[in-house]
Amino acid sequence: MLIVAAYDIAITSEGGTRRLNRVAKTCLRYGQRVQNSVYECLIDDLTFAKMRQELTTIINPNLDSLRFYNLGNHYENKVIHVGVKEVQDLSGPLIL
Repeated sequence: MLIVAAYDIAITSEGGTRRLNRVAKTCLRYGQRVQNSVYECLIDDLTFAKMRQELTTIINPNLDSLRFYNLGNHYENKVIHVGVKEVQDLSGPLIL
């Protein structure tokens, strides 16, 4: 399923920059960055639960925000991209 994860971290608060870096690195382990604080992750339910748990423990819920959008397994026609930033086909073969 395709999960879109977005976050807003209060970087001016104590530890905010560290939380921002940790959230970004965690999201990058699960998917690809498509905007500054937005990631597309092609993952299963169990991996999504793990990702959500990891991110929830990093943020300060009184200052920061996490949003997850579950686009499901048939997401191909639900995402419309306009502009220059190219993104990888998450369902295609991984080439290193």
